[in-house]
Amino acid sequence: MRKMKRQPVHPGKIIKEDYLAPLSITIKDMASNLGVSRKTLSKVINERGSVTPDIALRLSRAFNSTPDLWLNLQKNYDLWQAEHSSKSWQMVKPISPQMLHSLG
Repeated sequence: MRKMKRQPVHPGKIIKEDYLAPLSITIKDMASNLGVSRKTLSKVINERGSVTPDIALRLSRAFNSTPDLWLNLQKNYDLWQAEHSSKSWQMVKPISPQMLHSLG
């Protein structure tokens, strides 16, 4: 398993710092352009919400990028959070081919 050492940046921070701030676009105006509520976009930008496939499609259209970019940013952030918020997942034992044959 590949281990990320640094916490990935939340996609909301990228939206805020790389798009909204330089372009002087408000959350309200951006939300209107995306066709989502101000509250929905605000949650993402303030890192309390996630980029969903629907929002990824909208962002990719607005910023001339790809939905995969936004979904991968979110996935990397979520995986890092899950890996570092709990260690209980490390107690899972790998399943061997012998175990699979005995189950079937």
